[in-house]
Amino acid sequence: MKIRAERPADTAAIRAVNIEAFGRALEADLIDSLRVSGVPILSLVAESGAEIVGHILFTPVRVDDGSGGWPATALGPMAVRPDRQQQGIGSALVRNGLEICARQGDEIVFVLGHPAFYPRFGFKPAAPLGLLWEHPVPEPVFMVLELAGGALAGRTGIVRYHPAFNGV
Repeated sequence: MKIRAERPADTAAIRAVNIEAFGRALEADLIDSLRVSGVPILSLVAESGAEIVGHILFTPVRVDDGSGGWPATALGPMAVRPDRQQQGIGSALVRNGLEICARQGDEIVFVLGHPAFYPRFGFKPAAPLGLLWEHPVPEPVFMVLELAGGALAGRTGIVRYHPAFNGV
């Protein structure tokens, strides 16, 4: 299996992986909308042979702290074809994506995801740190990770994703 940057020819396969993984088109539609808007920071695929079996997307977010705010990054959606789940593909996508984000200078990454999966990469609940998602969600599913030590020191606020996320 190989993790690599998305290419223009991957669009249909990425869409198919997301529809299969989520059982609906909302996430695939979101990715298409963000791509057309030029929003993604990083889009990676997991390739097995000549087949796309997984995808992960990172996008910019803004944290409104009442005094101008500050930028951060969001992980998601992330999808692996159902017949290829539980084989380490999702973990490889997350690890590779976070490494690239750190190299490109991203300091803080948020995720709305499964609380049993993302903590293995260092994510922790954001709410106890004074960081809330703009929509109400159960506390354990909205998490944050510091890619740069001390990046969260003294930072709180409301995390605002691109408006395209509001429909998912």
